[in-house]
Amino acid sequence: MSSEIEIGIGKSGRRGVSFRELAILPSRRTRDASEVDVSWQIDAFAFDLPILGSAMDSVTSPATAAGLGALGGAGVLHLEGVWTRYDDPEPVLASIAGATDAESRAMLLEAYSAPVRGDLIKQRLLELRETTSIVAVAVTPQHASRLLADIRSAEPDLLVIQGTVVSAEHVAAVGEPLNLKRFVRELEVPVIVGGCTSYQAALHLMRTGAAGVLVGVGAGGASSSNEVLGVGGATATAVADARAARMRHLDETGVYVHVIADGGISSSADIAKAVVCGADAVMVGSLFAAADDAPGRGSHWGMSAAHPTLARGERRSIEPVGSLETIVNGPAIDATGRTNLVGGLRKAMAVSGYSSLKDFQKAELTVMGPERG
Repeated sequence: MSSEIEIGIGKSGRRGVSFRELAILPSRRTRDASEVDVSWQIDAFAFDLPILGSAMDSVTSPATAAGLGALGGAGVLHLEGVWTRYDDPEPVLASIAGATDAESRAMLLEAYSAPVRGDLIKQRLLELRETTSIVAVAVTPQHASRLLADIRSAEPDLLVIQGTVVSAEHVAAVGEPLNLKRFVRELEVPVIVGGCTSYQAALHLMRTGAAGVLVGVGAGGASSSNEVLGVGGATATAVADARAARMRHLDETGVYVHVIADGGISSSADIAKAVVCGADAVMVGSLFAAADDAPGRGSHWGMSAAHPTLARGERRSIEPVGSLETIVNGPAIDATGRTNLVGGLRKAMAVSGYSSLKDFQKAELTVMGPERG
């Protein structure tokens, strides 16, 4: 599938593959799902489940981060979201969820016009520390340096530097851009950076010293980056390319950098396919936004939806399907793969004959084509 497709004379493009177009080929053996290990580890931190809650206000609050932590995963709290702008963000979240479609853009702009407060960064991390064993937080590259002192004093376990597109080399005419390599290596906590969609971009991010790389641009349920910027990539292809970059980086340095699929995960099957493509874990947004107790209250949006001059997403309605625990561990309420995510992953590994995530990355894939389903 890597052959070039001619777009016109002198211009060609590479065919990208989405998770929906793939199917996992079982091996010569099967095993019982209870014998399958879905744990993973990044730096010194071990997780029972390879699932992170996205750094979105409609997905991760201190309460849902605690809930995911108790289930064996982790929720990533965005340090530029409403939780660090308001002492009590609940009325703000309710207003965003209750706005009409016509009102939602203005409501988002108003909600995110309040400044990020250093005292609230420290307070929220203290709340997380009291309720979950691994504290994971996120910032954008634009504000990482400005918030560094507050982040350091709050002592998170994992820091995610996340933007629509993050590169190791950023050129700016005004001001000093974030030197990602220097920034990562000055921190005493493991850093995950992204997103990216290509082999070269992933390799360069790995060379910054990051512990993990987020792979995916414009594929999430709340993103419209492709519609606004024309920028994006098929996530399955992007993850496979990042896997190849990881192998090269490992050969060069002996350091294993984790690949985390971010975007395009709409079912338990997509989680399984992401692992087979090379992901060590996945970051989930819309699936967790559908929890009864999600902070978005039946609405879902990303940080880029609140950009003051160029929104690259919008608030979208999402139908609740059950509790966070039901979404993660079941029982499944239907056959869509939106509930019992871990059960679906375990069963996929079991019927394919693999006992660990590392082994599952060796499974074969077949391309079914976009018309599947």
